[in-house]
Amino acid sequence: MDNEPITYKLFISQLKESTDEYNKLIDKLEALNNFPYTNYSIADKTTKEDLKEQIKPVDVVVILSGQYSINKDLIKREIDVAIELNKPIVMIRPYGLETVPESIEQKASEVIGWNAGCIIDSIQESLDENVDN
Repeated sequence: MDNEPITYKLFISQLKESTDEYNKLIDKLEALNNFPYTNYSIADKTTKEDLKEQIKPVDVVVILSGQYSINKDLIKREIDVAIELNKPIVMIRPYGLETVPESIEQKASEVIGWNAGCIIDSIQESLDENVDN
């Protein structure tokens, strides 16, 4: 029974308008056969209460930090709700860049680049660390 594959419950930051970063991440996750996941984020539901409902059931919150320059308030709100609900935050660097705004980097459990293997490892490690606590 323990060999059943886990379906990862994720909240992946997204804006109302689809972004290249969001699409790239989804493409990377979809290309992996051994990483079943459900994305709980709803792009047009962005009030704090809406975000709480979306983030409450998830295992890990994935923040695309490249979206911060487009909508700082939304990304801050997503991070604040994740922290309030004690959810691990895996932050992905802006595509093609190494730096993440310091004000949000400090709040992440881990900050990673765009390597699919690293993304999956970080999500799994964050989940394992959260289970151990």
